[in-house]
Amino acid sequence: MNNNALHTVEAHIREQAAASTHIPGFVAGVYHAGEQIVVAHGTANTATNAPMLPDTGFLFGSVTKVLTTTLVLRQVERGLLDLDRPVVSYLPEFALAVPGAADRILVRHLISHTNGIDADLYFPDAKGRDALKAYVAGLAGNCGTLFEPGEQLSYSNGGMIVAGRLLEAVTGLSFPDLLARDVYAPAGMKDSSTSAERAILRSTAVGHFLDPETMAARPTGMFMLPDTWGPAGGTPIGTVADLLAFGRTHLAGGVSPSGERVLSAESTALMQQVAFDMATPNVPPMGLGWVRYPFGDTTVLAMSGASPGGVSILCVVPEHDLVFTAFGNTSGAIMLQDQILQWILTEHLGAKIPALVTEVREDVDLTPYVGTYRSNQLRIDVSIVDGQLEERMTYEPADASQEEIFTAFAGGATSAPPQRYVAIRPGLFAPAGYPLETFDGYLRLLLVSFHDVRDGQARFRNGGGRLTRHVGE
Repeated sequence: MNNNALHTVEAHIREQAAASTHIPGFVAGVYHAGEQIVVAHGTANTATNAPMLPDTGFLFGSVTKVLTTTLVLRQVERGLLDLDRPVVSYLPEFALAVPGAADRILVRHLISHTNGIDADLYFPDAKGRDALKAYVAGLAGNCGTLFEPGEQLSYSNGGMIVAGRLLEAVTGLSFPDLLARDVYAPAGMKDSSTSAERAILRSTAVGHFLDPETMAARPTGMFMLPDTWGPAGGTPIGTVADLLAFGRTHLAGGVSPSGERVLSAESTALMQQVAFDMATPNVPPMGLGWVRYPFGDTTVLAMSGASPGGVSILCVVPEHDLVFTAFGNTSGAIMLQDQILQWILTEHLGAKIPALVTEVREDVDLTPYVGTYRSNQLRIDVSIVDGQLEERMTYEPADASQEEIFTAFAGGATSAPPQRYVAIRPGLFAPAGYPLETFDGYLRLLLVSFHDVRDGQARFRNGGGRLTRHVGE
């Protein structure tokens, strides 16, 4: 490949990061056809003014879900797990608040986000070796179901955490130890850990929240989520080089850059195949672990990851032998990551990205979508105001501990003003006031869809890949 081409990518990332004045620090890496670059810009921690360096560590957030899925497939290859067996056959204590519901969930449902576990904001605070055990024990009294397993797709933190506990049960190792043995070591992720105590021994970025009035960035008061959220993305920490190595492993049929096999070619391919498709533009088809983003004819295997005041992203583009990964230490960095990804696809690779949304409509009947929708500790009231849908989102914490953890994760802001939506077509809506090209890339997740209309009423609302269920007017 032409070295100058990747130098152009490096210069573009550096320029875009410098122009994003509301992001204290940004680090990104691109691997393409045998060449690799890493770019770092700004400050890793505004409290210390430590610089963001090419080897600065950061929380992976939900990018971890692809690592957890890789672990599950490794145990399938070893004969310790079967994707099509019920989870309770390995983990008899697994239960939900709906009697018998857990019995119908297969191992496959956990890693394809089709399990229906209603636990998206369930944050039990437990530490150490028994953290995942405590999480699973708490599900029975606190969390029900959104749908029957395999019926719908809803991004599932709970499913991945149950998968992490399942891995512990069948291997006898803790999730952090298993991750270190079966992913970090063979993939060559030499600076990765799951421990703040380890991370503090080297350069590590912390998240920040922007003051809404001054736009000044303040460091997060909570570095990471509780240990109970490890397999969903709470605790793993590493570098851009580590995520590039992991992404390259999935490009190369499961063989790491050092030549060590992490996963079989068959398992690697299975993760990339469509496991479920909601057939709506705001919810890309799901593989196992990977989300399959269609950018025109180009498929990007991706996962982004929120951490307290930060966001990471990992994108693998098999047909172009490319990996892109990045971290920014404010939540708004997802917009910069989306812009860079689209630039790499169009300008560097020459891919065509068609407009996802070309027009809005005023003739769509809004009445099927009105009502109250709920999921774990979240209520969304949908009404019609001035010919548009209006949504009011309310966080309803289950107890003081849940409220404390989620409030810290969100930087203190757990409520938002009402949001108006304009119709794109029946069942699909865009937030009002956004240019339509906003939704061409990763930020298509801002669109809202409604599903399974029966007797003139939608049963589900999907926002950000997550379902809420209609519960009344």
